[in-house]
Amino acid sequence: MLVLFIRSILIYIVVLIVMRGMGKREIGQLQPFEFVISIMIADLAATPISNSGISIINGIIPILGLLVMDLIISIANMKSLKLRELISGKPAILIYRGKINEEILRKERFTINELQERLRDNNIMNLGDVEYAILETSGQINVLQKPSKRNTIPEDFGIEPEYEGISYDLVIDGVIMYENLKILGKDYKWLKKQVEKFGYNPEDALVVTIDGKGQFFCQRKDKKSR
Repeated sequence: MLVLFIRSILIYIVVLIVMRGMGKREIGQLQPFEFVISIMIADLAATPISNSGISIINGIIPILGLLVMDLIISIANMKSLKLRELISGKPAILIYRGKINEEILRKERFTINELQERLRDNNIMNLGDVEYAILETSGQINVLQKPSKRNTIPEDFGIEPEYEGISYDLVIDGVIMYENLKILGKDYKWLKKQVEKFGYNPEDALVVTIDGKGQFFCQRKDKKSR
């Protein structure tokens, strides 16, 4: 039992490293070759865990081989447009200027009901509201609504919003984010001074963030946590 437990942990660590090496895409955004490799890795990882007669090295080597294959294909995809189209395919326009492209639907084996379902995933309930619908190589559908149906934005009214930037975590669960302080050109003394305005020290904070406008959000840790 102990051997099986240790083998499971080792395989888990290897698979985690391999998946991190493959990048940060979500499952729904994987290209076909990445999806196939992910399935194969899952199958290869399960074999040495369930069968103690198989050497753990014999289970790890094929997984690492798939990682190498993924890296090779990814690099080749970046270098060659033709190879990219061959491996990953090309986006397909399912709706063009408000009209459903039946030929493309048949080619991609998409039914009208499936198209409507995907549109509802994009919070669009009416086919008539769609100007363009594009089936991406990852299988996702991106939608552009007709001008009269789109949400208004400040630019429509000639308004130029203020620059907001991004927010930075300064403290997480009492731990000071020194790297973010460095990005902002600040130090611990500055942080301590700001947090003390809320009545406690940075080490007592559950979270402290600052947005692009210099506004702080602070929350103190519960007494039990402290």
